[in-house]
Amino acid sequence: MEPILHTANSRGHFDHGWLNTSHTFSFADYYDPERIHFGALRVLNDDIIAPGTGFGMHPHRNMEVISIPLKGDLEHQDSLGHTSVIRHGEIQVMSAGRGIMHSEYNKNSDRNAEFLQIWVFPYRQNVAPRYENAAIADLIVKNELSQIVSPYPGNGKGLWIYQNAWFSFGELDKGIKRTYKFHSSKSEGVYIFVIEGKIKTEGIELSRRDGLGVYRNKESIEIETLENALLLLMEVPPMPDMQD
Repeated sequence: MEPILHTANSRGHFDHGWLNTSHTFSFADYYDPERIHFGALRVLNDDIIAPGTGFGMHPHRNMEVISIPLKGDLEHQDSLGHTSVIRHGEIQVMSAGRGIMHSEYNKNSDRNAEFLQIWVFPYRQNVAPRYENAAIADLIVKNELSQIVSPYPGNGKGLWIYQNAWFSFGELDKGIKRTYKFHSSKSEGVYIFVIEGKIKTEGIELSRRDGLGVYRNKESIEIETLENALLLLMEVPPMPDMQD
């Protein structure tokens, strides 16, 4: 199958004043029947939250929610009694399971908070809700593709989720060439999101906030940076048959 290109300016975009948001996949008031999900990857939202504002308490159920701050400080509260602040260089994973309420606010009164919110369908339903933060800065090796999320707890390489998915982060200088090797023969593919910079892969050039879904037709793919780049790679399985 041919890769699926989602350019930055083709995303659903809404400016609500307090929230400036772009949706790679159908979400809320943005609906495109051709852009519902990529395998088990359901949501990729690029959010900018104005100072002192945010999302009030709202529910999630049977979804793995991954939050990656890009700028500023994001305060999380949930119905399990947790309160914490995550910053650039950190990541948060929340398994909503049988149900959880949470809120997300810009902790700062003088600057925006920017973060990626990602939803992945789990392979198990109605698990006990859980949430975890971790620093990923120590995991990121310059000019390499560094794993930050995996299916396995306690593996020492970032956080884990209830899905056979692997997230990798790349902080790559211009002119670097790297090979991404798929972790599983059962993967749907890998979704590449360019946070900053410019790359080329599968014969396609990608710039800031462009995304490319590459199906697993081979064991690996090659990535070349045309400018200094920050990348997020999300290898996911097909839509799961979820089990209790």
